[in-house]
Amino acid sequence: MTHSTTVRRAILHVRPTRWWIILAVLTVLGAATRLTELGYPTDQGTPVFDEKHYVPQSWQILRGAADPLIGGIEDNPAYGLVVHPPLAKQLEALGMWVFGNTPFGWRISVALLGIGVILLTAAIARRLARSTGFGDWVGLAAGIMALCDGILFVTGRSAMLDQFQTFFILLATLLLLADHDQMERTFRRVFAQGRITDSPLGPRMGYRWWRFAAGVALGCALAVKWSGLYYIAFFGLAVVAVDWWRRHRFGVQRPLAGTFARDCVPAFASLVVLPTVVYLLSWRAWFASETGVFRHEVEAGNERINSWGLGWLPDSWQNFIYYHVSVLEFHEELTNSNGHHHPWESKPWEWLASTRGLLYYSETDSSGMKQVILLTGTPAIWFLTVPVLLWGLWCLLRRRDMRWIVPVVGYLAGFLPWLLNVDRQMYLFYATNLAPFLIIGLALVIGQAAGWSIAGDRPVGRGPGWWAGVRQLWFNHTGMLFGVLYLMLVVWMFLFFLPIFTGLPLTYQQWQWRMWLPGWT
Repeated sequence: MTHSTTVRRAILHVRPTRWWIILAVLTVLGAATRLTELGYPTDQGTPVFDEKHYVPQSWQILRGAADPLIGGIEDNPAYGLVVHPPLAKQLEALGMWVFGNTPFGWRISVALLGIGVILLTAAIARRLARSTGFGDWVGLAAGIMALCDGILFVTGRSAMLDQFQTFFILLATLLLLADHDQMERTFRRVFAQGRITDSPLGPRMGYRWWRFAAGVALGCALAVKWSGLYYIAFFGLAVVAVDWWRRHRFGVQRPLAGTFARDCVPAFASLVVLPTVVYLLSWRAWFASETGVFRHEVEAGNERINSWGLGWLPDSWQNFIYYHVSVLEFHEELTNSNGHHHPWESKPWEWLASTRGLLYYSETDSSGMKQVILLTGTPAIWFLTVPVLLWGLWCLLRRRDMRWIVPVVGYLAGFLPWLLNVDRQMYLFYATNLAPFLIIGLALVIGQAAGWSIAGDRPVGRGPGWWAGVRQLWFNHTGMLFGVLYLMLVVWMFLFFLPIFTGLPLTYQQWQWRMWLPGWT
């Protein structure tokens, strides 16, 4: 065995160990930040803000799980129509099953998945940059930013639904990256064997289990909120586009025809049909119940259902369709023009830099100390959204750096659809899904500045004359220093704003110091 082989094996042994240490540290820090004082605050022992909708529904699910007539579903709307699918509330009910109907019990499930969001964000960034030799450090940078982002922090300590969906979207992203890596290895093997031109359509890929698993994760995202549809659409198109690009890049004679013939139908089955099945399975308890919302509309003689001419369907399915139509109408009517206004609502363009916050909790004691929980992004992260997106688009379209498809498509999937109806009432917590993809983009920028090539894996600094030396000096020293200083700024800002993320007592002046933008007050 040669000396170089021994060194190479030693490096391969050390790197996974280093990465597991990084994940362990991020887990400990995530637990410390997400679980400490998780039961605070409350509204005199009751939920705060929109927790008031979801905690009672989760409690009903838990109570009903032991009753075969109810079957573990919301049986009483309480605050009006139950407008979101049940999966997140079922997961929330698990925490209440273990810790009771207490503030800690309400929030423990979302906090644990919030830690998972940190780890998934780090893992995705590492996987994108792994081949450059900087993967572990890029993953660490993404993990630190996810740990210190105000939006991920506040929503990760609140018994609401958004962090659940973010977790499943990131899980689907990581699984699709695993599928991509597997397909790349397969194409390289076929190409090396000289079989890439055996068929003008290119090789068949067999059953893609990673993509199947991603479909299950996307179905779970849809079973949390209907906005999961946006990610099914964007991710599905992105997967097919990458499949075409792969066939084109490896010299398949008819790459477009090969994509349509051998990739599109399986992708549709895994990323559209399968998520739909998972979504329907999440409603099992509703079908099994007797007192679920709109469970017996047909039997009650609902004339609207009768007018649809769907009598050939079982009554339960007609009731199910009526329920969904009612929820859709609720969302369509939740607009400013219909008189729905909220003092803390925001529009998508205000999410770009988190210029409009959202007040979760506010109390002022007799001594004048303010206790405030304000949802807003850590400025060092969110103020860079537009430059990072523009840079990512340039790298993707001009440099053909396919790593950027993940943060760009992931961000746009959670942003662009909301621009189609800006009259709708919206809030900053809708941007929870955007945060990890923004952070992944920032981590890639840090990686690029620290030394890996924009266009691929070729070593930096190659080229004629003095310019190569200048670039090498930058990448060897200044770029790494830039990344470290930036992460220090992110951590400092997170600690500075931590009192308004957690409701710690502040004097009026201390609170004013943290109100950097008019939209935060």
